[in-house]
Amino acid sequence: MTARLFKGAEYLVTEVTKDDVFTPEDFTDEQRQIGETTTQFVLNEVAPHHEEMENHNFDVVVQLMKRCGELGLLMIDTPEKYGGLDLDKATSMLVAEKIAPAGSFSVTYSAHTGIGTLPLVYYGTMEQKEKYLSKIISGEWVAAYCLTEPDSGSDALGAKATAVLSADKKYYLLNGTKQFITNGAFATLYTIFAKVDKEHFTAFLVERNTEGLSVGAEEKKLGIRGTSTTQIILENAKVPVENLLGKIGKGHKIAFNVLNIGRFKLGAGVTGAAKHSLGDAIKYAVERKQFGVPIASFGAIKEKIADMTAEIYAAESLVYRLAGMIDNKLATIAQDTPNYYETYQKGIEEYAIECAIAKVFCSEVLADVVDEVVQIYGGYGFVQGYPAERYYRDERINRIFEGTNEINRLLIPGTILARAMKDELPLKSEAKKAFKELTSSSSEGSKAAGPFAAEKTLLANLKKIFLVLTWGSVKKHMTGIKNEQEILMAVAEIAINTFAIESAVLRAEKIMPGLSKAKKESVSAAVKVFTFNAAEQTATAARKAAYFIEKGGSLAELLSGIGRFTTYDATGLLQAKRQLADAAIEAEKYIF
Repeated sequence: MTARLFKGAEYLVTEVTKDDVFTPEDFTDEQRQIGETTTQFVLNEVAPHHEEMENHNFDVVVQLMKRCGELGLLMIDTPEKYGGLDLDKATSMLVAEKIAPAGSFSVTYSAHTGIGTLPLVYYGTMEQKEKYLSKIISGEWVAAYCLTEPDSGSDALGAKATAVLSADKKYYLLNGTKQFITNGAFATLYTIFAKVDKEHFTAFLVERNTEGLSVGAEEKKLGIRGTSTTQIILENAKVPVENLLGKIGKGHKIAFNVLNIGRFKLGAGVTGAAKHSLGDAIKYAVERKQFGVPIASFGAIKEKIADMTAEIYAAESLVYRLAGMIDNKLATIAQDTPNYYETYQKGIEEYAIECAIAKVFCSEVLADVVDEVVQIYGGYGFVQGYPAERYYRDERINRIFEGTNEINRLLIPGTILARAMKDELPLKSEAKKAFKELTSSSSEGSKAAGPFAAEKTLLANLKKIFLVLTWGSVKKHMTGIKNEQEILMAVAEIAINTFAIESAVLRAEKIMPGLSKAKKESVSAAVKVFTFNAAEQTATAARKAAYFIEKGGSLAELLSGIGRFTTYDATGLLQAKRQLADAAIEAEKYIF
């Protein structure tokens, strides 16, 4: 791992180098073996049961979860003290990526190992961990997380479920309904959020056989049909007082801190799904003939394959860069630190912005990929029995899971501004310097040198655009900026794409010396193709934000500066797309 520590969002105000990023090429042999074990499990043991799971044969799902336990795939994030492996986040994300081709089963797995298990790991008492963790990490029990309610989704703190202490003070009596609960039908342990005395938002560990707890009917879903999604109904459910998780009134910390890792893990998972979907599409394009030749030979198809490959390369680079950042931070926390997991959670929370970026960016990459996969399959992509149809349906939930992409987009600039107000980020001072450059008609912005100079020049300038527009929106709206969602969404797009481009570029620069000539060409092509596409999207978002914020002469200055600062020299773009597509078609898979 790298040693340099960064604060969350610091990438927007400082220069990051290739030596500061972790990449997939940095995996150890042990990590690669864990990834390969996961891949073989999916191919040999999960894939043959796709149809059964889609038809709600949940006995198969439960047995596969037990098999995950036997393989050690459920204990990666669990302390060794309780029988776990306590591996780093890079390994955890690698397993999430490799299990993604399991389709619906990967959702069951992720819900169990993420939001189902981590609240207990991070906030449980020693007695609670000793009682439950061994069952959860062995697959004997399946875990579920119950936060959403019929009338409260993104507004989690608007929950109406209640918890009242019984007269004998031995139980909390829980009442309410939890909605859209993954693993609901067969989970044995639920983490349920309710308000003590209708006021104090609190978490509880609730066993399936609890008196007063019942499971609703299966939801009839568009996608991920092989998962269980039900209501959990609480009617004076008797929960022992010792099953209160964390502290009364502190349930929001559990809910939101665990979601940071959930968002990050979703980013890794959807990247794995995108790789798998792309591979299927390429194989189909090679086999499918029209006008007497494989459709993979058509430029229109090649361009799709090149764009998908480049997007996935960026998503992968982003996910593992973030894994390295978090692992570096967590490595500074000694195991004997008092209140270890409280400090540990703060370490993860430091990167709440980047976790939200990973969730949004990577889920939208998968959306782009599966849409093009259906297009490559043509009419067969619309027919059940061909994989493209299932990929398309299953993808859609990822932009809703773990907080909608809209909520996460708002979180990004909102959190950045909150930290700037606490002087944790020098946003104001950097924005003032950037404003002078951006609005000077003679300024062309930064000029980088060396490898990937054009991309690094663009990155430095995009950061300045973000600073200027974000601080300009604060100057105009002051504390009311939190209500200007259209502006926040636009500047979020700049922050997201900047992190993605930078991740792709720094990975490329880092790995280049060890690559063959052909692989160097492919990596350079992926960087060029992705950077061009992302720069165009970012320029549009920046212009939109400028129109939202300014008017008159200052608007003209802003727009002119944005035009100059988003210029990217993509000379050779067509050749890059063809080279990248040809390499992917030859390999019949994602090539990095």
